Amino acid sequence: MITVSTIQSKADLETVFAIRREVFVEEQHVPADDEYDEFDATSNHFLALLDGLPVGTARWRRTSRGVKLERFAVRAAARGKGTGKALVQAVLNDVFAQQPEPIESIYLHAQLSAMPLYADFGFVPVGKKFDECGIEHYKMVLPAKRMADEKTVGPRSVEPQ
Repeated sequence: MITVSTIQSKADLETVFAIRREVFVEEQHVPADDEYDEFDATSNHFLALLDGLPVGTARWRRTSRGVKLERFAVRAAARGKGTGKALVQAVLNDVFAQQPEPIESIYLHAQLSAMPLYADFGFVPVGKKFDECGIEHYKMVLPAKRMADEKTVGPRSVEPQ
């Protein structure tokens, strides 16, 4: 079973950082200085558990352009089990529950391999492909029509695929 919750303690945040270190720094060779930033202290962080074990994380924050979803990371052993989908749903539910109207934009920088996941939630690519820390990405945005549809959806349980 997959559960996703906001972090509640310093220990949870340390677990989030350990997952990000494993996925981004060790596996994808992102420099640690680029992975950890000044936004960690002010972002809304999430921790995904699969059968009680910490396997994934994500965060969102407000920017001058709207709400940015970022730092989605799932440990290799938990990929393909619905963890990413559960994280995206939980983050979107939290954004819509907390943000005053209107939300200017909800966007993210998607690694090419993760684009289908975000597309399943209605995100669409905009602009040209770009490099971020040696990994190809596209900016993806959630169209205003999709945001209106999402706001009518309450929190729901997401089962693994």
